[in-house]
Amino acid sequence: MTAQYSDSRLTNLIAEGTGEILKGVRGVGLLRGRELGEAGDELAQSWISRVLSQHRPDDGFLSEEAADNQDRLSKDRVWIVDPLDGTKEFATGRQDWAVHVALVEDGVPTHAAVGLPDLGVVFKSSDVRHVSGPFAGKVAMSRNRPPAVAKHVAQALGFEVQPVGSAGAKAMHVLLGDYDAYVHAGGQYEWDQAAPVGVALAAGLHASRLDGTPLRYNNTDTYIPDIVICRPELADDILEAAARYHDEHGTFEGVAK
Repeated sequence: MTAQYSDSRLTNLIAEGTGEILKGVRGVGLLRGRELGEAGDELAQSWISRVLSQHRPDDGFLSEEAADNQDRLSKDRVWIVDPLDGTKEFATGRQDWAVHVALVEDGVPTHAAVGLPDLGVVFKSSDVRHVSGPFAGKVAMSRNRPPAVAKHVAQALGFEVQPVGSAGAKAMHVLLGDYDAYVHAGGQYEWDQAAPVGVALAAGLHASRLDGTPLRYNNTDTYIPDIVICRPELADDILEAAARYHDEHGTFEGVAK
């Protein structure tokens, strides 16, 4: 471990640096579509891996873009990253893609950063709070796999739904007050959630499974079926609406029509 960078500082620098790499890959315009997305994934993953190998060689590591080394399960400290969350959005020129970096200790994100590079911002658990005030009246949900439970929750609240790209983008726009909640069912992986959840919790937002179960990371099975991130004053109403949906359908699964 290199002493010159605290865990917090290293987390933030990795998110910032990864965003700069990805903007550079896309900005020169030499690649398009699938080739652009794959290049972004590979280059960002390689850089993050090298940084952590140098600065935190004894920690565990879990990434969407790397083979899962299950030695991480014996580690108290594990870095969980998604170098490019929203590859499709990145490759097609959209802004709703993100960089996820989280240090998880004993299952809980203790330091986290979510970069939205096209917006020029990195949200950091070390210095963040959510926007309060009037509700936006909107629930963010997946653009590619819109879950029916999100529509059910929005209707119960009298809100509308809004499809957005990456998980990180959806969560951070809740933090910014653009949406009041992010509701997802249909499955994600730990790298989709750990950093956004770490930042959201640090900002004072609510984050849990749709049944209210706390979120824990660095599990043998990295699949997580569902999540809600929301304004804390809406948490009880959202969980109750989700429970009613589950009682009616027997599951939180199902794609919105």
